[in-house]
Amino acid sequence: MNAAIYPGSFDPITNGHVDIATRAAELFDHVIVAVYDRPLKNLLFSTDERMAMAREALRAVPNVTVESYNGLTANFARSAGARVIVRGLRVLSDFELEFQMALTNRKLAPDIETVCLITRQENTFLSSSVCKEIALVGGCVAQMVPPHVAAALSEKFSHLGADGGGRVQIVSLRE
Repeated sequence: MNAAIYPGSFDPITNGHVDIATRAAELFDHVIVAVYDRPLKNLLFSTDERMAMAREALRAVPNVTVESYNGLTANFARSAGARVIVRGLRVLSDFELEFQMALTNRKLAPDIETVCLITRQENTFLSSSVCKEIALVGGCVAQMVPPHVAAALSEKFSHLGADGGGRVQIVSLRE
């Protein structure tokens, strides 16, 4: 079986993530959307919430499953029987980080390849952080995330308050 993992924090999953996962599913027999449970980020959603949102967003893609993991991505790929790590590239600045991670993973697991898929043009600006900031200040994210994710963002911020409970790293769309 030709299996791949698509790792990330998915806090929350965006239409860009859905696009990359769906396109990866056309290339590989099985794709595991690997939700990292301990990224060095301020998370808005719990691991279970992030997994549930990803499962709902990708439920129509039969060869995609969603699992959580901790530890090294290369180790998770190996334990899942995947020979490929899928990553998405949006803009030039993504390349440097993805290149560094790919080389690190190759050093840790020479038998696992990294494949980068270029985002669709309409998703180049899209990130989970941008979506969180827009939702935090009451903006519409309907074209950026699946409908159930937009609802989850709205609900989460209604409980946390106007500053997001300190969980949203502001990227400043105003500057």
